[in-house]
Amino acid sequence: MIKEFSFKPIGYVRTDADEDQIRKDSKSVISEIIISEELNEALDGIEDFSHLFIIFYMHKAFAEQLNLKVHPRGRLDLPLVGVFATRSPYRPNPIGLTLAELIKRNGNKIKVRGLDAIDGTPVIDIKPYDPFDLALEARTPEWWIKLHQRNS
Repeated sequence: MIKEFSFKPIGYVRTDADEDQIRKDSKSVISEIIISEELNEALDGIEDFSHLFIIFYMHKAFAEQLNLKVHPRGRLDLPLVGVFATRSPYRPNPIGLTLAELIKRNGNKIKVRGLDAIDGTPVIDIKPYDPFDLALEARTPEWWIKLHQRNS
């Protein structure tokens, strides 16, 4: 069994959006991902996709103590659930995954809309969205619906 492993960032996020703006309305946030120059060719063909999965390391998401159960977004009116049932950044491995709209590519830079990562965030990988990723019969708990109704 593997005990530890590491990743080398493929690039970094650049955005003017602050954490508050990202938390409130990440879907409208415009960001640029600057990919390492030596990986520029790995982006060839990416502009043919409308959306990309961005996998990133939440480099500032450290809690003094890891809680295995949390109230989503710290809201006590929502149930206490396991951290893996939430999108809390405070998790055993602070890895983020976001589906973002690709606006354009310019060399080793890609501009996206909807990335919920702060400025300077290391990007681990990028994968194109495939319509087969769509879960037609997805379900979410009632508290999830309540969480997003209040934040709309």
